[in-house]
Amino acid sequence: MSYTAPVKDMLFNLKHLADIDQVAQMPGFEDAGFDTAQAVLEESAKFNEQVLAPLNWEGDKNPSSFKDGKVTTTAGFADAFKQYGQGGWQGLQHPTDFGGQGLPKAIGAACIEMCNSANMSFALCPLLTDGAIEALLTAGSDALKATYLEKLVSGEWTGTMNLTEPQAGSDLSLVRSRAEPQPDGTYKVFGTKIYITYGEHDMADNIVHLVLARVTGAPEGIKGISLFVCPKYLVNADGSLGARNDVHCVSIEHKMGIKASPTAVLQYGDNGGAVGYLVGEENRGLEYMFIMMNAARYAVGLQGIAVAERAYQKAVQYAKDRVQSRPVDGSMGSSAPIIHHPDVRRMLMTMRAYTEGCRAMSSVAAAAFDAAHNHPDAEVRKQNQAFYEFMVPLVKGYSTEMSLEVTSLGVQVHGGMGFIEETGAAQYYRDAKILTIYEGTTAIQANDLVGRKTARDGGQTAKAIAAQVEGTEQALRADGSANAVAVAARLQAARLAFLDVVGFMASQSRSNPNAVYAGSVPYLMLAGNLMAGWQMGRALLAAQAELAQGNDAAFMQAKITTARFYADHILAKVPGVRDSIVEGAQCVTELALEAF
Repeated sequence: MSYTAPVKDMLFNLKHLADIDQVAQMPGFEDAGFDTAQAVLEESAKFNEQVLAPLNWEGDKNPSSFKDGKVTTTAGFADAFKQYGQGGWQGLQHPTDFGGQGLPKAIGAACIEMCNSANMSFALCPLLTDGAIEALLTAGSDALKATYLEKLVSGEWTGTMNLTEPQAGSDLSLVRSRAEPQPDGTYKVFGTKIYITYGEHDMADNIVHLVLARVTGAPEGIKGISLFVCPKYLVNADGSLGARNDVHCVSIEHKMGIKASPTAVLQYGDNGGAVGYLVGEENRGLEYMFIMMNAARYAVGLQGIAVAERAYQKAVQYAKDRVQSRPVDGSMGSSAPIIHHPDVRRMLMTMRAYTEGCRAMSSVAAAAFDAAHNHPDAEVRKQNQAFYEFMVPLVKGYSTEMSLEVTSLGVQVHGGMGFIEETGAAQYYRDAKILTIYEGTTAIQANDLVGRKTARDGGQTAKAIAAQVEGTEQALRADGSANAVAVAARLQAARLAFLDVVGFMASQSRSNPNAVYAGSVPYLMLAGNLMAGWQMGRALLAAQAELAQGNDAAFMQAKITTARFYADHILAKVPGVRDSIVEGAQCVTELALEAF
């Protein structure tokens, strides 16, 4: 089935929720208002629908392959990536100083979602390159920036992040890769890195690996980790490619999903040591790598939204085409398309509401990122930075967990045919599973939400966000319509439950950590549900205002109905989750270990 980018919904979010015209008032974004957003999104839709989407199933059937140290990507990927770079998509939200277009993250996020909906295996390559660019922009020396950034931003070269090792999964304190200082200021890097996305491929002239390693004599644990640039090919003084560096792919993984994306095992230093260039200062590597990780975590959240959208579109099309059974209300005298059946409608509405809610949440988070970096008022920047940082684990964790439910429902709508690979529904389900694992599992996102984002400031950031939610509740009640009042009631119940959990997390994190962290993932899901529901409440108000002016009645009415569904069927779950967190912690850890 073909993919149709949800441009109208994205533009609705940018206009009414992210307030893109307000973002365009900030220095550097003067030409990035709604008209620009519309033009960019429409062009992005064409590229992703016409170039990338047709390659998605092909990549699943004929994935990347490895032979004699080389990776060959799925037929068509290399040409598509060349078009991607030439179209300026890699540099969309990167600085104009290095050849980028300098557009806001709010616009870039919508384009990234489209790319991942069209072809998630393909989209992982530019996703990791974005992270490498962000890290070099923040911590790279002028020399490193001059050597690598323009080529990365143009898409001529690609980037990777090398964290994980065979003995060190998420616990980076166990990293053993070592870096030996050389007289010329470079380092020799030795070690093995695993799960390196696009660590080897045939789509670009060079691959710029950002590698965590320990300098000889560095402290143990995470404090002794440094970050290095280790390119596949060394770069000459004139910018041309030189000798092959001592980093080689020894295998790629055979995976459940995202099969066309090569996940490499890289070996550094088998022939004397890979040349590495220090990024920033020694022993601050994890700090710099978190720049890449936060960029990637947000982008993985977009991947969840993207694959959910693709699964929803496919399920809707099947439900309209598949004829089976008479409607229960007797409205048709013969078998009808299954979209007439109430439970199929419930599944499709669940898929739609989850996807639209998470898309709205991610759009608002992106606008906060833009304000945090570009707003002229320092206090506004600070507030938006705190908001964005609170939202990142929710965008990543909630949106990816949501994608599993949505893609599973997509298979269910297809019935038995969903279990057959040829229909294509199963691919989205398989592809989605990795999203809750890489760039930090859902539990790691939840630990971040509890420790750094809630307990550290006594829940003050969370409470400030809850106050904004309460403002939306008041606006909904003031609207007075039945839908608005109903959503306000659900939103209030969810907000109060959220505040109870925030209080529990903040007060018990030190005295009773097992109880707190037993509820960390449910807390993340509760908070993500509330944030998405809040944005759907705001969307309802905006849609009703547009409807009153006679603007696009069909779309606005659908938005109102979807917001009401989200409130009644998804947001309504929050109080029950609150009870399991605050009152149900003991039974999580009570069972004796030998009883498992």
